Amino acid sequence: MTTQGRTVAVLGAGTMGSGIATVAVRAGHRTIIHDRDEGNLERGVGAVRGFLDKSVRLGKMAEERAREAAARIEGTTDLKTIAAADVVIEAIYEDLGAKRELFGELDGIVGERTLFHTNTSTLSVTAIASGSRRPERVVGTHYCNPAPLMKLVEVADGRHTAGWAHEATVEFLAGLGKTTVVTKDRPGFIVNRFLIPWENSCISALESGLGTRESIDAAVTGALGHPMGPFRLLDVVGLDIHQQVATRLYEQLRDPRFFPPPMVDRMVAAGDLGRKTGRGFYTYDDNRLFGS
Repeated sequence: MTTQGRTVAVLGAGTMGSGIATVAVRAGHRTIIHDRDEGNLERGVGAVRGFLDKSVRLGKMAEERAREAAARIEGTTDLKTIAAADVVIEAIYEDLGAKRELFGELDGIVGERTLFHTNTSTLSVTAIASGSRRPERVVGTHYCNPAPLMKLVEVADGRHTAGWAHEATVEFLAGLGKTTVVTKDRPGFIVNRFLIPWENSCISALESGLGTRESIDAAVTGALGHPMGPFRLLDVVGLDIHQQVATRLYEQLRDPRFFPPPMVDRMVAAGDLGRKTGRGFYTYDDNRLFGS
């Protein structure tokens, strides 16, 4: 597989799906975003274009390059439209049944050598791959959020993932400018095994009055060297996504450190999900990602 000029299909137009699509178009690939919901699809494609526009305004991308990248993005609600895809990246919500069913549908649409990637961070790659008649081509590729800004992608093979699929995946990710780490097919992989308990601890510290959102974010960026504080990061990821990931990891690992603090439930119930709703731990006039 060549590293540029391929057709990439991203399934799911949410925060992660639109972020991955941004990475793909920026790397020179024709990219199709699929979502069954027209409204979600429109927002996802808009998020990609908005990121590119903001990159130009910030002086981080030439206007011509951004225009060329924007021309490579398209959206569809018809799964059959992705038939020519060389790589399919599944980034729908974390539901095993839905993911398995989707991979089963894909078997009858794309070619036999099309790579199947799942962006799961909590579910078994092996279990997801079992929905396909070709589980050997399914690879776990967990993009760190926000995908256009974070370099790291975790790569996890399922039980039946073939060597050629793994090698082609690492090559493809390198072409996106990503750094890969190989991990086992275990709940949370490497990053979320550490990240989710830490984020929960930060939320609990805020809830108990140990510090303000600003002081905790400043302490983490200033003393620990993180590029972004926990509450800015949670607002990018989305409190609903954090709640889902944390709860699923708790259900599988039964470690109380993974269980989301009560503040998370209250914020999700109030619709304060972060950037995508304009309000989370902070408030936002512009819900688009930062631009790069």
